[in-house]
Amino acid sequence: MSRIEDYGLIGDCETAALVGRDGSIDWLCWPAFDSDACFAALLGTSKNGRWLIAPCDDAGQISRRYWDNTLILETQFETADGAVAIIDFMPPRGKASDIVRLVRGIKGSVKMRMELVIRFGMGADIPWVKRTENGAMLAICGPDMTVLRTPVKLRGENMTTVSDFEVTEGETVPFVLTYGESHVELPDPIDPAKALQETEDFWLDWCSQCSYEDDSRDLVMRSLITLKALTFAPTGGIVAAPTTSLPEKLGGSRNWDYRYCWLRDATFTLLALMNSGYTEEASAWHGWLLRAAAGAPGNMQIMYGIRGRRRLLEWEAGWLPGYEGARPVRIGNAAHAQLQLDVYGELMDAFHQSRVTKLKLDEETWDLECTVLDHLAEVWDQPDQGIWERRDNGRHYVFSKVMTWVAFDRGIKSAEMFGFKAPLDRWKALRDTIHRDVCEKGFDPALNSFVESYGAKWLDASVLLLPAVGFLPGSDPRIRGTIAAIERDMMRGGFVLRHDPREITSEIQPIEGAFLACSLWLADVYVLAGEIDKAKTLFDRVVSVANDLGLLAEEFDPGPRRQTGNFPQALTHIALINTAHNLSEAKHANDKPAMQRSK
Repeated sequence: MSRIEDYGLIGDCETAALVGRDGSIDWLCWPAFDSDACFAALLGTSKNGRWLIAPCDDAGQISRRYWDNTLILETQFETADGAVAIIDFMPPRGKASDIVRLVRGIKGSVKMRMELVIRFGMGADIPWVKRTENGAMLAICGPDMTVLRTPVKLRGENMTTVSDFEVTEGETVPFVLTYGESHVELPDPIDPAKALQETEDFWLDWCSQCSYEDDSRDLVMRSLITLKALTFAPTGGIVAAPTTSLPEKLGGSRNWDYRYCWLRDATFTLLALMNSGYTEEASAWHGWLLRAAAGAPGNMQIMYGIRGRRRLLEWEAGWLPGYEGARPVRIGNAAHAQLQLDVYGELMDAFHQSRVTKLKLDEETWDLECTVLDHLAEVWDQPDQGIWERRDNGRHYVFSKVMTWVAFDRGIKSAEMFGFKAPLDRWKALRDTIHRDVCEKGFDPALNSFVESYGAKWLDASVLLLPAVGFLPGSDPRIRGTIAAIERDMMRGGFVLRHDPREITSEIQPIEGAFLACSLWLADVYVLAGEIDKAKTLFDRVVSVANDLGLLAEEFDPGPRRQTGNFPQALTHIALINTAHNLSEAKHANDKPAMQRSK
């Protein structure tokens, strides 16, 4: 098992795989992001499924890179006998899903070993394996099927498909693993060389649409590619991460399934895509959002499946020992049923920002928004589970209340800007009431800071978003006091924690890693407060902990200097994109930064 930061990502915009520096694919859910894994070594051992291709002898040096502006991963191994490269990619989805691995000789002659362990059902189910008439290796278990095609000789060994082969300078040995449903005919073979060219063309064409051209273009482009790779193309839904149960704290039990789509990320995602020139993707995300949220507002959830599925029942895969022993391994996410009031604000904000940026909206969207606000008028003053999805008694979280203010504020702005019929007097009165309520009960004069929840004496990183959503300007003394309090009590190793380390419960412990998106939110507040140099320093600190491929997890633990949490994390990369845009706007003009959710 590799460190989290030692993995690279490949994908076909319907699912994704993690490839280790050692040449082992240790995670893959097939045929979609939220399917059961057939490679689950990431959360167990090689016996739970993996696909290794590597030199037989120890490599003296390993280096890797993405081909420019693509999701094609190349890993080079140097041995005493020569050098070899493995080129890993997943072609854009056709009738079937494929993983292509090309082994290319660079110099000398290198002996290689291939080991394929297919374990369907989250690493538990051993398939029936046989050869086809054409010599391919077929694996079937229940509804699932894979077929491995390669010119090298294959054999079975200890419930593993293996091959020992040699590659010389200038030679390329292809391996293609294809998924299909077991009740249908075998998927047709593909031409690996043609698939490589088509995959490169796909990504180069997509990246050419990027409108960001400032100093951090490479970082922004890699984050945009990652965001695209985490998009389920048939519906436009974007998963929070392609993994489940990578621990927020190494060895801990806060291990959640992130292979779903969160409403909370809606506005940040739209702005990241729109500000970067990706109108088509923004429209697809908006379409997913509208379909997922359709129905009775009281039944609206914080997250949905990639196709809009609502019941994400949580269970534990007890046969998996977990990443570095972090148990339990959870499949599904019980938090989908929680009341989290902030998602109403996210929904309204996303619809408003879509109109401002001239995305085409469904004619009935406004009716849905009015129904949402009618419901929110009745429940905004209830306690909820908050942005961090606490699994304890509800509280009056400051950020949740602020986002209910955002919901009414954006409804008012949309009605006034676009001429919609609305009960403006009632909405304005509610907006003012919520604002007073938050300022009176959510700000602690003794701490000179907004706090986590009404009556609390500890902080929370989510309050950094108050100026970004327009609740108060960055220059407001209460915001400046909050910044100072966060800097004093919520920083670890130069990064922002999401929970106040002074608050310790069964769920929260101060040794959790720093939440990377929160550090970037602080950088955004610095921009809004006019402290550009501090914003740039913090931005650079965050990007410095990305792995050698530019990928970031949910958290970073400054102690052991390890990435933690699910990987790669969409919210982290979305925050990186938005902060880069804010810094660029601040540097080039006196206009408002690009990420102005309050307009």
